[in-house]
Amino acid sequence: MLPEDRLTQIVQRFEFLEAQLNAGAAADQIARISREYSELKPVVEQIALWRAGQANRAEAEAMLADPEMRDLAADELRRLEAELPALEQALRIALLPRDAADARPAILEIRPGTGGDEAALFAGDLLEMYRRHAEAQGWDFQILELTRTELGGVREAVVRIAGEGVFARLKYESGVHRVQRVPETESGGRIHTSAATVAVLPEAEEVDIDIPATDIRIDTMRASGAGGQHVNTTDSAVRITHLPTGIVVTSSEKSQHQNRANAMAVLRARLYDAERMRADAERAADRKSQVGSGDRSERIRTYNFPQGRMTDHRINLTLYALDRIMAGDLSEIIDALVAHDQAARLAMAQ
Repeated sequence: MLPEDRLTQIVQRFEFLEAQLNAGAAADQIARISREYSELKPVVEQIALWRAGQANRAEAEAMLADPEMRDLAADELRRLEAELPALEQALRIALLPRDAADARPAILEIRPGTGGDEAALFAGDLLEMYRRHAEAQGWDFQILELTRTELGGVREAVVRIAGEGVFARLKYESGVHRVQRVPETESGGRIHTSAATVAVLPEAEEVDIDIPATDIRIDTMRASGAGGQHVNTTDSAVRITHLPTGIVVTSSEKSQHQNRANAMAVLRARLYDAERMRADAERAADRKSQVGSGDRSERIRTYNFPQGRMTDHRINLTLYALDRIMAGDLSEIIDALVAHDQAARLAMAQ
């Protein structure tokens, strides 16, 4: 049974927040109230649907006592009995604890793994795949750092993606992506296997991570070398080293001021993600079983070009639609991963 008292508390909290917004909350409170209101709204909508279904069933059951309405009531009751389990399941999912980072923008990092030049070329293909997916979703796709190889592959790509539900959707993409295909550099037509790593981090705000000035070293340099995205005549590129952890972040766009801001944003995201990983590991020893674990070393997916096949190994999902997937159509994969994660969390909650 669903906890009716908890449902009532949620609705009352939602109505309280709505009243505050309508009354004109204080300027320093509007953002916080609006965020909580937006998070509760879909939950309250599911509560209303479930309660309406329960009320309709009670009404149909009462109508069975009326001989003239019995057949109509029986038909209505059968329909409601078929619909109510789905309404209850949807409400249970809505009541699951939310990842506090789900509503945040994401920092996407892509790097080649094993496979040399072919791995770098595949990393470039993944970058384009995510760019097209972001475009289809109406998300903002801002490249913070991009270093290419001489053959046009990607040595490193760091991107900020902002929009509705970005991290909630993309967090399942972290891990090792493996490709099987005949490389452009292969003259004998042999299929090679290579890989690229993807990391999706929630963007952190300054209030989340305090980085003392004494903990970082900032170096300016000239963006140069084969594959550098920009070859500047001024020393505008920025490299920030976080001394306690050894994390190094670079940004080499044309504006030194913007490079500092970009690099600090990525550094905060990495430190925030590391703290999230540590906290999650302490809370759940079975974290490895969750598809959203974010384990960067886990091989999560294989893209087999000769067979036109994509397989996600975490949920045993195979789709023969590789052209569509590489063109950015990831919704079917992500929907399946979200559903699997929700089912696992529901099972743990029961």
